[in-house]
Amino acid sequence: MESSSKLPLHLCHVHKLSIFINRTHIFFHSIALVFLLYYRASFFFFQDTTKTKATTLAWLLVFVSEIVLSFEWLLSQSFRWRTVSRTAFPERLPGDDKLPGVDVFICTADPKKEPTVGVMNTVLSAMAMDYPPEKLHVYLSDDGGAAVTLKGMREAWRFAKWWLPFCRRYGIKCRAPEAYFSAEDEDADFGGSEFIQDREDIKEKYEAFKKRVREKATVGDTGSRLSRDHPAVIEVIQETSSDDAIQENETKNMPLLVYVSREKRPSHPHNFKAGALNVLLRVSGVISNSPYILGLDCDMHCHDPSSARQAMCFHLDPKISPSLAFVQFPQKFHNISNNDIYDSQLRSGFWLLWQGFDGVGGPCVSGTGYYIKRLSLCSSSIHEDGDPDPMKLRQSFGPSNEFIKSLHQNNKPDMLIHRKKALLNEAQLLASCTFENGTKWGEEVGFMYGSVVEDVFTGFRLHCKGWISVYCNPPRPQFLGSGITNLDDFLVQGTRWTSGLVDVAISKFCPLIYGPLKTYTFVQSLCYAELALFPIFYFLPLWCFATIPQLCLLNGIPLYPEVSNSYFIVFSFVFLSSISKHLYEVLSTGFTFRHWINEQRIWMMKSVTSHLYGSVDAFMKKIGMREASFFPTDKVDDVDQLKRYNMGVFDFQTSILFLAPMAALVILNMASFAVGISRVIFLGELDKFFIQVFIPFYVILMNYPIVEGMLIRKDRGRIPPSVTLLSAVVSLIFYSLGSIIFM
Repeated sequence: MESSSKLPLHLCHVHKLSIFINRTHIFFHSIALVFLLYYRASFFFFQDTTKTKATTLAWLLVFVSEIVLSFEWLLSQSFRWRTVSRTAFPERLPGDDKLPGVDVFICTADPKKEPTVGVMNTVLSAMAMDYPPEKLHVYLSDDGGAAVTLKGMREAWRFAKWWLPFCRRYGIKCRAPEAYFSAEDEDADFGGSEFIQDREDIKEKYEAFKKRVREKATVGDTGSRLSRDHPAVIEVIQETSSDDAIQENETKNMPLLVYVSREKRPSHPHNFKAGALNVLLRVSGVISNSPYILGLDCDMHCHDPSSARQAMCFHLDPKISPSLAFVQFPQKFHNISNNDIYDSQLRSGFWLLWQGFDGVGGPCVSGTGYYIKRLSLCSSSIHEDGDPDPMKLRQSFGPSNEFIKSLHQNNKPDMLIHRKKALLNEAQLLASCTFENGTKWGEEVGFMYGSVVEDVFTGFRLHCKGWISVYCNPPRPQFLGSGITNLDDFLVQGTRWTSGLVDVAISKFCPLIYGPLKTYTFVQSLCYAELALFPIFYFLPLWCFATIPQLCLLNGIPLYPEVSNSYFIVFSFVFLSSISKHLYEVLSTGFTFRHWINEQRIWMMKSVTSHLYGSVDAFMKKIGMREASFFPTDKVDDVDQLKRYNMGVFDFQTSILFLAPMAALVILNMASFAVGISRVIFLGELDKFFIQVFIPFYVILMNYPIVEGMLIRKDRGRIPPSVTLLSAVVSLIFYSLGSIIFM
């Protein structure tokens, strides 16, 4: 026992081979980019008899796009500078009596888009984690104020008194009942008749639980009328439920379960998910006040009960604990097909970039699956010492004396027993819509306001205050959620994320300006800069590369070196270097060539739609032309769309605002490619226009599903003929404008 206590709680593995490959690639690719940009710049300084205003404009647009894309590539290499991975050893933790308390925050907003049964599965999985139940407290924020959600919580509490003992007795790993009963191999380690009987009994009780919840959803209020106008409701579910069928000692071994619906009024800003999380932060402060918080999305259930113990391997390490703000686990999904045509599992981020982020100071908060230190959210600086002035505390945290007292003490379970009524009244005040007026909530303390991507913004501000974070990606997924399975949700979500990221980029906290002297390392600030700026740096160049070379080809204007020119090798090297490095990263993370094609395609689709609309939306909010908005992604699957997704077939049932640009650009590239081939065949201009013919060919090849959706498919998921016709008209307008400009 003595020797095991001296063993490290975790290890950090530096990926030396990956670092060598990445830095070597950076070196050679950078040299090639310098030569490429020199070739472009030289055009403007040397006399050429073929140079016209039209030619100069085309070259200038392409040159600017190449500069922007090169700068974006340079920023993205910050994630590849020092990649690491980590291993935790939860078996080396001290005894349960020495573990700190954990508060679990789960957020839901709309029972129509986030079905109550699914939300309750997340609640149950959190309650069933392998952690001392007296030190585990689960809070659900219901921003919709729906009666069905509160009733679902009461039903979940009743079912939990059967479910939790079953999980503990048999060591069940997947503790979300829906996922557990749907899996075929979860019972591989058990085979006794007693277990089989218990499993069938629990399954019957779960089916009855689902039926009761769905009946309440059918006849109850789903909250749509009240989602923006309702009073605060706080209920400790443990106090209002009883079940004589379960022994009293088993009932006591249950985590605390609390329902929180903050007050919302149309005349007061509610600051979306960040506002809900800050209410939970305050309410939990006067009820359980655990020093650590687990943040979960309502569809992201606990797939491995040991996540809290794994996180504590980092938080309880005396070497890093004083400066460690949070431990981030990856988002992984249970409904991803083998093809994953929409890249719903976010491979690049959670399999690659976050490891590099971890190597230079730690990743940002990633929306869900993070264990964050309460102190980091309730202090203005990591170096904050001593007892601050009480007046300053009230100015920062508001007028609640109970909450201010909670800032200076660890959780006190007996507080709930002796003063529960007073504390619940205090919690009502803390959840009111006016409580934050005149305070620093969302500006200096708590989760940050000002962007719908409150997670990235909060992580950035924490790192600027001197905190660090770590990324832990164990072999078994700790959390599993529902990935996107249709194009419409994918592009809508991408637009929302883009708008939030650009909000940060154009604010006073732009990471490229605000971060370099404040974050843990300079490279970490570049990572944040890439996150905030990549939507702008992608949509501008890709719109250019999808139109300008094609229009110039249609008008016979060369933009790239001839095959016989030595600079042709430079352009070829840059292209091949980029796609081969991307392919290497895809294959090295365990994915396939087909997935590489999907990522290339999705990158193009998002760049010309989601990144464009999200960036425009952010700029419109900045100048006051529209208000910020947030809509949760629909968690209800359409059967036909899901079938097409699993078959690897795109479903184009989405807005014309998304379809028209994609289809128009593909049509323009098809026309350009046809003209280019005719020039090669009849005029012998292959040497002159090889690159300009190859670009539309590559665009068409990567976006073949769009061609198929326009011209071949006849099912409901195709691109409607009316959209194809409109897109053809838009392409014709592009061509006409190009002919006028580039003649």
